[in-house]
Amino acid sequence: MAPICVGLVGLGEVAQSIHLPVLSDQRDRWVIAGVYDVSPSLVALCTSQHPTAKAFETAEALINSPDIDAVFVLSSDDTHSRFVRAAIAANKHILLEKPACLTVREIDDLLALMPGYDKTLFVGYMRRYAPAYLAARDELPAFADITHVRIFDLISEGRHFLKKSQNVLYPRDIDPALLARGARERDALIREVVGAGAPADLVRAYRGLTALSSHHISAMRGLIGEPAGVLTAHRTNGGANTSVTFDYGHFACLYDAVVDDLGLFDAMIEVRSNTRRVRIIYDTPYIRSLPTRLEVTDAGPLGPVTKSFGPLYGDAFSNELEIFHRHITEGTKPLTDLADSRRDLALMAEIIERMKESSRRWG
Repeated sequence: MAPICVGLVGLGEVAQSIHLPVLSDQRDRWVIAGVYDVSPSLVALCTSQHPTAKAFETAEALINSPDIDAVFVLSSDDTHSRFVRAAIAANKHILLEKPACLTVREIDDLLALMPGYDKTLFVGYMRRYAPAYLAARDELPAFADITHVRIFDLISEGRHFLKKSQNVLYPRDIDPALLARGARERDALIREVVGAGAPADLVRAYRGLTALSSHHISAMRGLIGEPAGVLTAHRTNGGANTSVTFDYGHFACLYDAVVDDLGLFDAMIEVRSNTRRVRIIYDTPYIRSLPTRLEVTDAGPLGPVTKSFGPLYGDAFSNELEIFHRHITEGTKPLTDLADSRRDLALMAEIIERMKESSRRWG
């Protein structure tokens, strides 16, 4: 099969650090055929590095070009709905960076367009394609035997890691009026969920949920299924830190996110029964080819016995693009599609409601 011609909408951090290098590595599967960004310097950089890439004047021109087979929507969150709508209308394959959208309403509007769409729409939750995560599914205790799940995210922003490992261009030539308009549109969408008069820390908490925390919420659902709901949720540290308890009936899943400027990353998912512990250990989600690990501990006659899988160097970002390619060529349905992402956003909205209740109770 001939390589699939890709057009990238948005050339910022994730495009430069992840998608462009992976697409280049997988040159037997993909051709970088087109790029668009609101920053002329980013367009110039990417076209200089990727000679097959044509610069387009608008995102819509790229999306509607007959030379583009698949559109990668890597732009700011507030633009996702508009560009996905255009790509669906153009009947292009779509890789959509998380979060798919900022509101359930936007997702529902897009889902209404899906009956006439016969291509592949894939939402990029790479943690669900990490080798340790995939291996963990075969090691989990039976659902009825699970007694507790714990998920932890110690996060620093991607720039803490990228500035030490890659030369990412952060442009200074974007029209300030365009940036201001995007900020207003993003704030309006967030306030659909948190409320028009929501305090700044609740706004920040929701931004955190839809950003880095969304990876683990999606991974949780993919690993152990859908929770019945959200029992409690709290925010601290100006909304940067989040603690959530998900209701799984006979057990609870505790999720903690801590965001700071220490420049560390520590993330894991732990599933327990009375006699087994399965722990997926992530290093950083934003540097390619760093290993993931899987630890499985069982009760033994002489005490706990731990099996370790890894370090596993299979790159989650490469895996997700290989799987996206397979869905395109085989016509199969991704696990991480729009309907799946809707469930993430619905849970995030419920988390916000529990946070509001917590504020009223303790305020």
